[in-house]
Amino acid sequence: MARLEAVTLKQLRALRAVADYGSITAAAEVLSLTPPAVHTQLRTLEDNLDCTLLDRSPAGGAQLTTEGRAVLDANITIESALESCAQKLKAYREGRTGVVVLGVVSTGKYFAPRLVAQLRQAFPEIEVILKVSNRDGIITALQQRAIELAIMGRPPRTPAVHAEPIGEHPHVMIAAPDHPLAGRRGIAPQALLDQTFIAREQGSGTRILMTRYLDRIGGGTPYRLVEMDSNETIKQAVMAGLGIAMISQHTVTEELRSGRLVALDADTLPIRRQWYLLHRADLDMSPTLNTVFNHIAEQKGAFLPSL
Repeated sequence: MARLEAVTLKQLRALRAVADYGSITAAAEVLSLTPPAVHTQLRTLEDNLDCTLLDRSPAGGAQLTTEGRAVLDANITIESALESCAQKLKAYREGRTGVVVLGVVSTGKYFAPRLVAQLRQAFPEIEVILKVSNRDGIITALQQRAIELAIMGRPPRTPAVHAEPIGEHPHVMIAAPDHPLAGRRGIAPQALLDQTFIAREQGSGTRILMTRYLDRIGGGTPYRLVEMDSNETIKQAVMAGLGIAMISQHTVTEELRSGRLVALDADTLPIRRQWYLLHRADLDMSPTLNTVFNHIAEQKGAFLPSL
């Protein structure tokens, strides 16, 4: 009965050498062994597999039997698998293969798919899994280690992160082109505060930025606010004349360019922030994570929509 667990790579290499060079003596020379050592390896392999591997000629030559050729084929498969494994390990050590989970805040969905496509083209053996959520969702995912890298605006206080600025992230106050404030210069704070504001849900970074801005210019003056659950809905609501909204300029580049929306001219607008690429400070960065992190950081925001 075959004892596969006793088969060794040395035994298989001895068989491969005999097949390649035609005799035990020649195989021994190539393997830097003595002929008796090669003979012992082959005899042990035959015992382990319960078969006859070689037809030995009186002149010292040796040819593989049908069973021997079957074992040689298996050895070729094993060597190919090991070589493939070695290449994968090398690629992993060099950061050219693996899986990276990238979290992006909702506003980033306007450029994140293009970024992931660029990463796939640059590193075809790295799988980048994209997860999109609002600011609170991304922070929770970082806390739970559900994502490894993140792109967002203001970095969170917890968990502690390493953050790299990767590009400008301006926020504008948008209105329909026929809105009474459209085209006016230096709009007074009270004129803004008299409007109805269309805002994202609680937990959105844009919502936080807008409320802080309105509280600052109004000193606590109350204002009307309508909540909507996506940037696309907000844009449509503003176009329809339901109100005005603060929004990332990267989400409305096409609408501003085409004139379907306008940016209002008021004090300290647009609000200029930064996009950050970040990861937990205590994350053990693998070579693959470093590859993706560095590639994104080195682009300096080239993947962001043109303003």
